Amino acid sequence: MRRRSLLTGAAAIGAVGALGAAGCSRVPTGDTLARLKSQGTVRLGIAGEAPYGYIDEDGKFTGEAVELAKVIFKRLGVDNVQPVATDFSSLIPGLTTQQFDVVSAGMYINKDRCQTVIFSDPEYQMLDSFIVPKGNPKNIHNYEDAFEQKARIATGPAYAEIEYAIAAGYKRSEVAILQDPVAGMNAVESGRIDVFAGTALTSRDVVRKSKKAEATKPFATVIDGEKQIDGGGFTFRPTDTKMRDAFNVEIHKMKKSGELFRILEPFGFTKAEMTTLTAEELCK
Repeated sequence: MRRRSLLTGAAAIGAVGALGAAGCSRVPTGDTLARLKSQGTVRLGIAGEAPYGYIDEDGKFTGEAVELAKVIFKRLGVDNVQPVATDFSSLIPGLTTQQFDVVSAGMYINKDRCQTVIFSDPEYQMLDSFIVPKGNPKNIHNYEDAFEQKARIATGPAYAEIEYAIAAGYKRSEVAILQDPVAGMNAVESGRIDVFAGTALTSRDVVRKSKKAEATKPFATVIDGEKQIDGGGFTFRPTDTKMRDAFNVEIHKMKKSGELFRILEPFGFTKAEMTTLTAEELCK
């Protein structure tokens, strides 16, 4: 869920075009992939977060999930990818109300979300990291440290880190919600908060040019004695198992060939963030 050069505001949803039919052929009712092939466009819900899905300095939609979607959907017979930007917390509601066809935002796969949507197998795994003031004056390296130090903590809207902070002892009302990691870094730099919780990849990228903030070393959150290693994947409506399964076939081919890493590497991913985890495992 989260990441760096942020897109502010939501992009307008463009018209996708009418469904065409050739001869006597008809698109099967409820077959989303067949419909997308027919119209030639898939609408991707993104959260405007680098490195997952965002607008770059040239005004183009890009990101690891966007670029991955372009490759996979082309192989599934859908040539045009149309990103639709919204707030992270609006991604699942937007998917269920058909504002877009699939969420392509590196969304963490977890038990709660699996009650509402279905996921592809993850394209990456991720540890957490904190954005803290330079020198890490409170010596905070995990959620327990933050709680013991009575640190003012923040994270992003609908981030998994909210629950991690609560598991460490924080009350929900004590976890400030900021728009994105850039806002989090700014709050740390200004002294309004002591720590912003996010993914290791996002945190280390956001602070690259900061003179007042740094990222802590990546760590795995421990809840009830179990390390929490998160994985992010594409998100589909529960009725779209056929499309999800076809997507999984392609992503597994790309994992095996190394093509997946070649697509993700330019966005800051390392081989340590490649994964063999499955959505089934992460949904438990």
